Amino acid sequence: MGLSIHYNGSFNKAASLREMIEEVKDIAKVHKWEYHIFEDAFPKNSFGKASYNQNIYGISFSPPECEPIWLCFLSNGRMSGPVQLKFWGKSKSKKEKESLYSLSTKTQFAGIETHKLVIHLLKYVSKKYLSNFKLSDEGQYWESGDEKLLQEIFDRYESILEVFTSSIKNSPMKKGEDFESYFKRVFKQIQDKNKR
Repeated sequence: MGLSIHYNGSFNKAASLREMIEEVKDIAKVHKWEYHIFEDAFPKNSFGKASYNQNIYGISFSPPECEPIWLCFLSNGRMSGPVQLKFWGKSKSKKEKESLYSLSTKTQFAGIETHKLVIHLLKYVSKKYLSNFKLSDEGQYWESGDEKLLQEIFDRYESILEVFTSSIKNSPMKKGEDFESYFKRVFKQIQDKNKR
């Protein structure tokens, strides 16, 4: 639970992976964000293939209170990350393959300014280094650039989280109650409060 961004795409075959890594690393250093560099050069003739090796290429960075942003790829040039590769890298299922190439990052706890900065950085990187890049922003800032709308959505998420936390705190699990029944009861209490 929490406001997130969801993204996918491929590395632009004509761009330089090393250059992208250096630029993102420099930006991370300026902002004092943690970062991790993976492999910095793709194998020859690996782009566009369905197959890939078990290595990750690119860089990830983590602003404070933010999940990592993955500017990472498989050897075939498609965006992925270490977790996705571990869980779905050997899958034959079409649905699981979609998960292999889908990345998400929760930005809610990092705050609005960090969320905006991450969006602007991804816009820059996607234009210069990526192809077929798609991003869905639960804060709608990527799509709209509207700071007021972003603030309203952040406030809504905060309110929902506060109500949920309060409900959990004030409604302990009853003896013999299973988790499914417990959460149904808590969610019903939340819905009832919202109707008032």
